[in-house]
Amino acid sequence: MAASIWKGSISFGLLNIPVTLQSAQSEKEIHFSMLDKKDMSRIKYKKVSAKTGQEVPGDRIVKGYEYQSGRYVVLSEAELKKANTKATQTIDIEDFVLLAEVDPLFFDRPYYLAPQKGAEKGYFLLRDALQETKKVAVAKLVIRIKQHLALVMARGPYLVLELLRFSHEVKSEKQVHFLNASMKKRSYSAKELKMAEDLVDGMTSKWNPDQYRDTYYQDVMKTIQRKVRGGKGHKVSEAKAEKIEATDNVIDLMPLLQKSLQARKKTKRKTRLRA
Repeated sequence: MAASIWKGSISFGLLNIPVTLQSAQSEKEIHFSMLDKKDMSRIKYKKVSAKTGQEVPGDRIVKGYEYQSGRYVVLSEAELKKANTKATQTIDIEDFVLLAEVDPLFFDRPYYLAPQKGAEKGYFLLRDALQETKKVAVAKLVIRIKQHLALVMARGPYLVLELLRFSHEVKSEKQVHFLNASMKKRSYSAKELKMAEDLVDGMTSKWNPDQYRDTYYQDVMKTIQRKVRGGKGHKVSEAKAEKIEATDNVIDLMPLLQKSLQARKKTKRKTRLRA
């Protein structure tokens, strides 16, 4: 199995399902390193002190939050993890909704969820429950030091997690002012609209993502490969790969489903009594 981005558990009622988070993206972005034209040596970005101008070793660098101009409070890695241990190790399901109800503006980044050893039963139970009910789960999780809203959904044999933006991270139409009053007025004719609609109909096809290619990426890579074949490559030092830390969790299986349902019923009953 590929290296996981995050390791923890899905919290489904009182049931915990240990999973790992795996990237669903196959990024084809071209990354360039900065080199010195004189001798083809790599240009490094050093972390230096704003006070002395000297490089600061990694073991002396801490995280500081600026609570007012020029004044910081320092938080250690232990304090960040301790802030909400459950949140840093759990995909906490809060609600179930229809996928069609979620505005695509909220979608951010997709991941595959894979069951940890021994968690297959709960994993496939949740996957099949989502498929049968045609629902997706709304959940929260923390990756590194940022909390994310997410959807958990069934996709073929897998559970997929789609990171979402929170509502305060998405601007509504009322919050943007890119169109002035004159721009909002329709200046086209009915005939022009009809021609545009005919053009849309003529170009309409069934969605097939495989037919769309990143032609810019392909052309740049052809140029790179041509230079390599022409002997224009240069030897430079390679940076070491960054390691991603993972956390462990345990599983607690099926008998908790009934307790979860009972707890849910009690909550609904109390809500009705208050109403």
